[in-house]
Amino acid sequence: MPTEAAVFNKLTIDQLEVKGKRVLVRVDFNVPVVKGEVTDATRIKESLPTIQKLIRDGAKLILMSHFGRPKKGPAPEFSLAPVRKKLSDMLGLPVEFAADCIGPEAESKANSLKPGGVLLLENLRFHPEEEKNDPEFAKKLARLGEIYVNDAFGTAHRAHASTEGVTRFFKLRAAGYLLQKELKFLGQLLSDPEHPFVAILGGAKVSDKIAVIENLLPKVDKLLIGGGMAYTFMGAQGKKVGNSILEPERFELARALLQKGKNKIVLPEDSLTAPDIKPDITVQIYPSDEIPDGLKGLDIGPKATERFCEILDGAKTVLWNGPLGVFEVPPFDAGTKEIGKKLAKITAEGTTTVVGGGDSAAACAKFGLSDKMSHISTGGGASLEFLEGKILPGVAALSDA
Repeated sequence: MPTEAAVFNKLTIDQLEVKGKRVLVRVDFNVPVVKGEVTDATRIKESLPTIQKLIRDGAKLILMSHFGRPKKGPAPEFSLAPVRKKLSDMLGLPVEFAADCIGPEAESKANSLKPGGVLLLENLRFHPEEEKNDPEFAKKLARLGEIYVNDAFGTAHRAHASTEGVTRFFKLRAAGYLLQKELKFLGQLLSDPEHPFVAILGGAKVSDKIAVIENLLPKVDKLLIGGGMAYTFMGAQGKKVGNSILEPERFELARALLQKGKNKIVLPEDSLTAPDIKPDITVQIYPSDEIPDGLKGLDIGPKATERFCEILDGAKTVLWNGPLGVFEVPPFDAGTKEIGKKLAKITAEGTTTVVGGGDSAAACAKFGLSDKMSHISTGGGASLEFLEGKILPGVAALSDA
């Protein structure tokens, strides 16, 4: 678990007096919706501790979120109305809904809230000014509240009107519980992890993880690399990787990273290969540096899985970011699944395991492991940028404690 080394130096909701005050809360309710029903309420669930705390303290809550990527203004398929229904069910109390996130209706509903009342605003991205961080739009949002709370870690890396611009109009700008939890777990990895510290990085491209690798290499004891990105490291050494995904323009960088992480970087010994990504296609196992032409490495093989698990056995802290194969399509999900199960096992034995959001979180959900890790981040892009060592605009904009 994170220690006091991961100090959080921003104002938090526990330091606020909110009774009878309108509190404008940025949440991340960008959840999957199919035929008007929320199919995965994880992000809503993660926001509940903050919402329930503010309700108990007698605040008047105005919640705002983006949803999807509407291109041309308001569209029914991008409405947050189904989310309002799900949130109401999960809270066990009525949630008001405003058909726009700014303007007379939103202001009227916000002003007429009773202490403990909750209002959800319509999709912020129905206004292009949100992503442009337009000052006038931010000012209109700010009219709705007297205190600002950010609990949307998944968007904290974006300087949008609801995460950065709006904060200029509030004296009190605090972090919710989810934002605090994310930053404490991720911050601990960078500031003072318990050793041995092992990072597992996967995904298709090295280019997506360069800054993370460079930032983590001095801090980790071992760095296990899987997924498509592993073949760029092998190709950079002149190994035979068949038709596996490659980024030849990254060979020089890959060689430099291998040199820098000489005794730390571990590549998969063998690979599950096939001519194409198709369910239940015939697969063959080859050493990862002897894959024949016409075949692609699509998952780590059994020897690599065994070796990775051996290394994880001794770890006290583990970061996992990125799947180790094409986990969405069996049989190329085996490596990712086995590593996930191993992490669940060592978590139960006392190891701190932190899963970066995005595909790693999706893999945990697919294999029923989500509640078996120490922490699963709700923000893929935000957790990556944080692990790269970047300052997140949505966090920087909060009041100092």
